Amino acid sequence: MRIGLPAETLQGVSMKSLVLTVLVSGLMFQLLRTVGLRAFSMASETYTSGTHSTAFVTCPNDTVARDLARGIVEKKLAACVNIIPAIKSVYEWQGKIEEDSEVLLMIKTRSTKVPALAEYVRSNHPYEVAEVISLPIDQGNPPYLKWIGDMVPE
Repeated sequence: MRIGLPAETLQGVSMKSLVLTVLVSGLMFQLLRTVGLRAFSMASETYTSGTHSTAFVTCPNDTVARDLARGIVEKKLAACVNIIPAIKSVYEWQGKIEEDSEVLLMIKTRSTKVPALAEYVRSNHPYEVAEVISLPIDQGNPPYLKWIGDMVPE
């Protein structure tokens, strides 16, 4: 008594397995190659922590926010300004607790440009005391950080 599959069936299964293995290997090679190239690209870029900063400025409305954002980018004080609508600010001003709807600017720039950015905002902002705060960027996507540096000259 013989147990097993006929040789023709085994050859068919082996051939299907071989074709499937080759196809999966080819797809995996492409995937691993792409991931590897991206990882190498990111690892080979160097970035010094704090070279760039993100600054935040609150504005009373969308019109002021757009005007400031456009001027900041046009004057090369930042590479990009995100306008974040509809924030709620609660703060103390002249002895009273205030609550206002505002628009937030999130500004990406070189750290060395923050003083000039603050001066521009002070000169063009309607608030008596305009908010300009910045945080250094510790890490990020190297090509994006390079782009900030390319857009904002020293």
